Amino acid sequence: MKLTLYQVDAFTSKLFGGNPAAVIPLKKWLNTELMQKLALENNLSETVFFVPSEKKGVDYDIRWFTPAVEINLCGHATLASGYIIFREIKKKKKSITFSCKSGLLKVSRKKDRIEMDFPSWKPAAVNEPPANLSEALGGVEIVSVHKQRDLLIELKDENAVQKCNPDFGMLKKIGEKVIITAPGKDCDFVSRFFAPTAGIDEDPVTGSAHSQLIPFWSEQLKKKKMTARQLSARRGEIGCEQLNEQRVVMSGQCVFYMKGELRIADL
Repeated sequence: MKLTLYQVDAFTSKLFGGNPAAVIPLKKWLNTELMQKLALENNLSETVFFVPSEKKGVDYDIRWFTPAVEINLCGHATLASGYIIFREIKKKKKSITFSCKSGLLKVSRKKDRIEMDFPSWKPAAVNEPPANLSEALGGVEIVSVHKQRDLLIELKDENAVQKCNPDFGMLKKIGEKVIITAPGKDCDFVSRFFAPTAGIDEDPVTGSAHSQLIPFWSEQLKKKKMTARQLSARRGEIGCEQLNEQRVVMSGQCVFYMKGELRIADL
């Protein structure tokens, strides 16, 4: 079996910035075990697979795998998939619709950016956070804790987010994916994302986290349109908009890194 693999840096305008994703277009699904093995072999935060969909009004069905697990939503690999489809597969398309475990995702080409219509996951306040949470995050001062899919932890300022030095062993024992966030100095808000339970200590730029961050900060800042920055070593820039209670929009750029061929014997 021969498969084409693309690698794309997402949520950045510079090569070696943003979040790298492996993109593998398929004609039909591989078995889940093989897709998980390919994701482990790629050893990026996400490997994404998509197939032409038989659903009405849907272009592709899409799935995402970290090196350790399949997840229900991924932003940067969806952005990278849209970029590859527009660049390599369906060059005349202006928009595409994906179907996934989290519903429908619409991806549109807008000049040099790609926009993604994603679910809005407003997190609820957590009255009793996990024990040792502050210690697991290096002793940070926690302002508030909220949760939807992941724990969203508000810190006092951008400097606290930037300097946070987690104990990933402790975080893994807590058993939650963790977003830390605060108001930004020259953007509306900043964040970082830790997911040792999914085989990723720190993810460079996390679109799915912004399904929670956008409604949280839209309410806090009383704004619909915002700009965000993820403060990993690679950095990433995300355009954000709260469309309504059900949907948010994220936008960003991508940079092409490579195209390769996988040869898997006896399949």
